[in-house]
Amino acid sequence: MSTGQNLSAFIWSVADLLRGDYKQSEYGKVILPFTVLRRFDCVMEPTRQAVWDQDEAYQKNSDRDTPPALLKAAAKLPFYNTSRQTFATIGADPANVRKNLTDYVNGFSAEVADIIDRYAFHTQIERLDAAGLLYQVAQKFADPKLDLSLEKVSNEDMGRLFEELIRRFSELSNETAGEHFTPREVIELMVDLLLAPDDEVLKGRPGTVIDILDPACGTGGMLAAAEEHIRKLNPNARINLAGQELNAESYAICRSDMLIKGYDDKSAAIRFGNSFSNDQHKDRPFRYMLANPPFGVEWKKVQTFVTDEHKDLGHAGRFGAGLPRINDGSFLFLQHMMHKMRPVTADVDDDLKGSRIAIVFNGSPLFTGGAGSGESEIRRWIIENDHLEAIVALPDQLFYNTGISTYFWIVTNNKAPRNRGKVILLDARDQWQKVRKSYGEKRKEISEAQRGHVCAIYRDAFEIAADGEHPDHAKVKIFNNEDFGYQRITIDRPLRRRYEVTEETLALLAESSAVQKYDLRDELLGALKHLLGTVEQSRTTFREKLAATYIEQQVTFPPDRVEKAVLSAFAVPDPEGEVELVKGKPAHDPDLRDAENVPLTEDIDEYFKREVKPHVPDAWIAELKDPKTKEAVRARIGYEIPFTRYFYTYTPPRPLEEIDAELQSLEESIQQLLREVTT
Repeated sequence: MSTGQNLSAFIWSVADLLRGDYKQSEYGKVILPFTVLRRFDCVMEPTRQAVWDQDEAYQKNSDRDTPPALLKAAAKLPFYNTSRQTFATIGADPANVRKNLTDYVNGFSAEVADIIDRYAFHTQIERLDAAGLLYQVAQKFADPKLDLSLEKVSNEDMGRLFEELIRRFSELSNETAGEHFTPREVIELMVDLLLAPDDEVLKGRPGTVIDILDPACGTGGMLAAAEEHIRKLNPNARINLAGQELNAESYAICRSDMLIKGYDDKSAAIRFGNSFSNDQHKDRPFRYMLANPPFGVEWKKVQTFVTDEHKDLGHAGRFGAGLPRINDGSFLFLQHMMHKMRPVTADVDDDLKGSRIAIVFNGSPLFTGGAGSGESEIRRWIIENDHLEAIVALPDQLFYNTGISTYFWIVTNNKAPRNRGKVILLDARDQWQKVRKSYGEKRKEISEAQRGHVCAIYRDAFEIAADGEHPDHAKVKIFNNEDFGYQRITIDRPLRRRYEVTEETLALLAESSAVQKYDLRDELLGALKHLLGTVEQSRTTFREKLAATYIEQQVTFPPDRVEKAVLSAFAVPDPEGEVELVKGKPAHDPDLRDAENVPLTEDIDEYFKREVKPHVPDAWIAELKDPKTKEAVRARIGYEIPFTRYFYTYTPPRPLEEIDAELQSLEESIQQLLREVTT
């Protein structure tokens, strides 16, 4: 039993025992912690006796507990267990299974105790025991065929096993497995793109210290892949991993995986909690950062904390660039990571200055939000500070929980000289192959050859973009930073109306709030009925007729608020009508107000003269108050990245003859099927 699939099927068979006493959505509460414990049990086997001997020897000469450092040295691991129980002894004693399992769990060092606590495992022991299932489940995991030792199951295979279990449990409970882990080939491509520019530097630096962070680390797949990539280049590198995870089960799996790999709490600082409201890596810079934050997840729970930091600290805090809409916190993760970039000027390392970030987004952060919005301001800050190196479009249907298209954003504060002031857009949406078996929404995968091809295009992006004959030329475009910026101008046109007194406009007036509250309402409406059929193009002339009617009908002239309601009710839009003036200037027609996005590199007046004035000669650029500065402005700056538009290829419709022939063929096929049914 050496493959992940066989192990998964074996462990999953435990569900047959739980059925009836546990809901399907609860299976993971039992199977995941038992799997973790069995993994620990198998990994500790070679040095288990040495730990017991060390513990016994120390206790003979001291009345204190054996120091953890001594026990870890004996275990040759960053954790240990002093209990004399093992899965073999637990599974062999049905009468004392609860007592022995509890003793075994309590014998772990603090690092593992924290992991077990996240599963609330003692509660499950009591529940299984009450249901008469504890011994049967323990015996299943004590089966010698379930060998989870490092010799039989590598850390990579173990990670895949956990991913498979989580995926299946998530399907049963209608949760999103994609919030917990990312498909392996996606991670590997992401890591390659993040680290590839530094490969040569990493190779030649024995003993170099490299800090890596994933603030939404899930089960730790991205951290593991980044570590593996660097180890292949430089086995002697000192790699410090850091992560934070909100989901307790995913956190526990990630933490246990790091312990088994030999990382202690300092070299793999995996923390539990919300990265926004409880940043447990505060003020710590990192060379590399990568993340796949949940797509389109609202951040309402931490809204007060995030908003306060944004207002109180500005750019001295994490969210100074702006706040996205409440239903998508993707940009909060990116700002959180960028706040942890190492300053280039203060970096003493000449070859690895600054930081590099890779993050997975859906399409929303590319374009959501108009000029002045939180999203636009965040994009503006990133691009104007020359931090955006590239965006890579991925195929759809890569993830387990969603079939939507996704993108890698590569962000850095130390671009290579030729990248400065530039952004690479790479279209890799056609780099996929079908998976043998669909898993949820995942129907595609990126092969190793395709991953290498994407990395080669990325490496040679500038040369490929400049070579119109290159076979991958259409997949790469290089833009200047300012190409993504625009000036949002508001186009106003004069308000032109005529004035009509009809049954409809009289009824509209009668229903208005101002007239409803007017004490002389009936007197006023009675007088105005004498104007039925009146049509005037001029506001001035119509007001003169109103005044004459009030005098003739001997009614009191209405106050300004009622007079305003009268004019508004009788006014009808008319392109040929008289332009209404306010303080000597033309009033704008709110129904005709429009907007234009002017490229950042263009003069707005020149653009207006060329693109707008010939079509609407009476239009003008409005001056509006900026909601932040309260100052009058003629344009607002915005940033967007319309990726799909840049790579759009027009496909002409098929000839009508071809469509007719296909329809005729289908009709004949249908007729043939009908004949077969009736005979």
